[in-house]
Amino acid sequence: MFGYDAPRIHAALNDLPPALLLASVLFDLLGAFLKRDSLKAAGFWTLVTGVLGTGGAIISGLLAEDATPHSAEAHAVMETHETLAFIVLSLFAVLAIWRLVRKGVWSEKEQPIALTAGVIGVALMTVTAMLGGKLVFEHGVGIPTTTLQAASLNRASGGHQEEGDERAAPSAMAHDSMPPAPAPAPSDSAKRP
Repeated sequence: MFGYDAPRIHAALNDLPPALLLASVLFDLLGAFLKRDSLKAAGFWTLVTGVLGTGGAIISGLLAEDATPHSAEAHAVMETHETLAFIVLSLFAVLAIWRLVRKGVWSEKEQPIALTAGVIGVALMTVTAMLGGKLVFEHGVGIPTTTLQAASLNRASGGHQEEGDERAAPSAMAHDSMPPAPAPAPSDSAKRP
C-alpha cells in the first residue's frame, strides 16, 4: 500500500499515539493542579485522539506480525508487546468513554482515580514501547534479512564510525587488540655505507 509494507506502516503509526496519551495525562495533571479548564479540555481531546491512534497502531501491528518473519524468542516478546498494547488501549478507552459520559469533566472524587489510571497507563505504554524497540533493535524484526546481512557486512568491513566512538566496528576492534606488526627487515641499500 503506497509503497509501504506492514512493518513500516506500523512504525509510522506507532509514534504519535503514545505522545498524545502522555500529553493527555500531563494536561489533566496540570489542569487539576492549576484548576484550568483549558488544560483539562486539551487533555480530553488528546485522550480521544490518542485512543483512536492507538487502535490504528494496534491494527497495523497485528498486520505486521503476520507479515514479518521472526524467531520463537522474538515471538514471545511480540506477544507480551501485543498484550500490553491491548491493555493500554483498554485503559485509555475506558478513560475516554468515562470522560465522554461526563461531558469532558470528571467530578472531584473521580479525578484522582482517573489521573492515577492515566499515570499507570503511561507506565504500561512505556514498557510496551520498550518491548517494541527490543523487537527491532535486538531481534531485527521488520528488517529484511538481506538488509541485515548487508548491514552486517558493512560493519565487518569497518563501516562508518564517528571519531571517539567507543562502539567500534568488530574489524576495527580486532585491529586495535592485535600486537604490532614486526618492523620490516632493513634493505640491502640501508646496510651499505
